Amino acid sequence: MKIAVISDIHGNLESFVRVLADMDRVGFDRAVCLGDIIGYGPNPQEVVDLLRARSIPSVMGNHELALVQPDFLDWFNDAARASLLLTERMISGDTRKWLESLPATMVFENALFVHGCPPDSITEYILEWSDAGLGTIFSRMENRLCFVGHTHTLDAISFAGSRVRHHSLGAGIFELDPNVKYIINVGSVGQPRDRCGNNAKYALWDTAGMRVEIRSVPYDVVTTTKKIIRLGFPSINAYRLQ
Repeated sequence: MKIAVISDIHGNLESFVRVLADMDRVGFDRAVCLGDIIGYGPNPQEVVDLLRARSIPSVMGNHELALVQPDFLDWFNDAARASLLLTERMISGDTRKWLESLPATMVFENALFVHGCPPDSITEYILEWSDAGLGTIFSRMENRLCFVGHTHTLDAISFAGSRVRHHSLGAGIFELDPNVKYIINVGSVGQPRDRCGNNAKYALWDTAGMRVEIRSVPYDVVTTTKKIIRLGFPSINAYRLQ
């Protein structure tokens, strides 16, 4: 089975459309979203509509959490908070109810899917943990494989018995050892901050072949950045895409 894992679309319709087209072209059996569907980008309603139309399930991201629990807005910096307040005015009541229904985690094919950090954190950044802390997380993790987003970067962390290792990811294949546990950070569809350019990123997990392929997809960045500025989002949201 091939499972497409997408994360951090952040209201970027142009990147999401191109990623879906790439998924359809290479072929997949199932897809899952790791949250942060909205925030930063100019088309939150359209992105949610498309995600739902394609029947792609999602866990809750920290940006969704801030919309359904407004007290959590204080956790964000000024630009992110302003983006969320504008996003809130752009989505429908039905969309807000749907966002409220998103779970913190999902499990299928013996893999855990969570936005921030296993076992169920929506807000913690996996890369802020020490190796000792990661070892504890892995020891308590029931699944061999966990997919996360949140940082907008591409990374893999492995754990074999007692040793934590960090692996740099880029476009291409990352082979998995069936005797090793992994946490895979799949990057961002809508606002990548990795070392591999400004293309949209997502992962394609081959469950039978025990490999993860990072896909890098070009899209119309200029159109997205112009909409961000025109609609009054903080300009940093546009500059980060370039």
